[in-house]
Amino acid sequence: MRIPSATRRTVLAGGLAAALLTIASPAQADLRPSQVHAGSLVLIGGGLKENNAQVYGEIIKRAGGPEARIGVITAASVPESQDPHADDPALCSNSACNGAYYADLFKRHGAADAQWIPLDIDHVMNADSDAVVAQVESMTGFFFGGGDQYRYVTTLLRGDRQKDSKVLAAIRAKLAHGAVVSGSSAGAQIASGPDMVSGGESYEALRGGSAPGYFDDPARLGYLPRGGFGFLRSGLIDTHTGAYGREGRALRLASDTGHDRVYALDENTALVVDRPGTRDEQVTVLGPNGVAVLDLRQARAQASARGWTLRKARYSYLTDGDQYDTRTWKARVAAGKQALTPTATTAVPANGDIFYSAANPDGTAYSFRTTARALASTRGQDRATATTFETDPQFTVTFTKARGFAAFTGDGATARTLVALQIDVAPGR
Repeated sequence: MRIPSATRRTVLAGGLAAALLTIASPAQADLRPSQVHAGSLVLIGGGLKENNAQVYGEIIKRAGGPEARIGVITAASVPESQDPHADDPALCSNSACNGAYYADLFKRHGAADAQWIPLDIDHVMNADSDAVVAQVESMTGFFFGGGDQYRYVTTLLRGDRQKDSKVLAAIRAKLAHGAVVSGSSAGAQIASGPDMVSGGESYEALRGGSAPGYFDDPARLGYLPRGGFGFLRSGLIDTHTGAYGREGRALRLASDTGHDRVYALDENTALVVDRPGTRDEQVTVLGPNGVAVLDLRQARAQASARGWTLRKARYSYLTDGDQYDTRTWKARVAAGKQALTPTATTAVPANGDIFYSAANPDGTAYSFRTTARALASTRGQDRATATTFETDPQFTVTFTKARGFAAFTGDGATARTLVALQIDVAPGR
């Protein structure tokens, strides 16, 4: 397999740039052209499995079904010149071999054609090549692969200038005229508007906050104020959320940058966005895991000598078939799911590693979701607490079945979809 399995933590490469120092307000960033799109987005939280026919099929369907022509862009990968296994088809993991891997997958899943768009950090000039633009214009859909989203800034947004290259302008025009744009991991992150996350871990984010820039330290919460491509602006985007325990960093970044909403995507699962950028924008979840929607409209943050506190955030966890109206902030649970009647009588299990710390060798992925679902399934318990693995300070996360909370099941017994669970974060005494 050309693309190795995802590592537990992503280390951001330092060779591209030390930081993106040019800072613009969200209002300035909103001046980017073609904000309203007639096409659609399919954004995957990383870890897309080869056999996920549901997600691959959705991309192909939206690109024209049997007539679909998919342009594969893998510029977030290292180039061949930086891959020690570039000559080994079984071990290589660079832009060219990853592009061929995805092109083959799309054809195996039913696309009429799929082609690698020859872009990477060794071939930045191709982003303004008329021949590559012509290749883009012949496509009906696009897929952006994973890696490091800053490489997309370098190749397609002309680095810290953050202006569209000819190729990105062509993709933006195709989206505006009905094409589907999809991406996984970094390929989903780069769809972000202002304040795109560029790295960080949950505990360090809660303890130290965020800063604008691109940093060599993978634990430091960084963001690019001018964002990514700006295809989705109704909320921040995060990926690999449950698998890497990123709920904490998502809450901190949204609070620090003044965003009321985060789409926190889990692995092998897609957030499908219809009519992005319009008043009728709507999202649908497809896949075996889910997408958390973090709502900070009523949340209040405070920093003190004890540490950072966040009160009254809301956590909704949407699963396969659920929809969400971004204008009304309302979830519509998929047909076939019914309201959950809690039956568990034992207390919610203790959780001493709510954000799946890299420092804990015995940690468990999807820890945050597990505690939330356990509380939803427990009769007679309206509140549960969990803590960070780290203790300097130790943060406590409180889950509360406040007014408006609801849970839904597909099998009549276990919690699946959660709506509006209250989340509070506070440092220990």
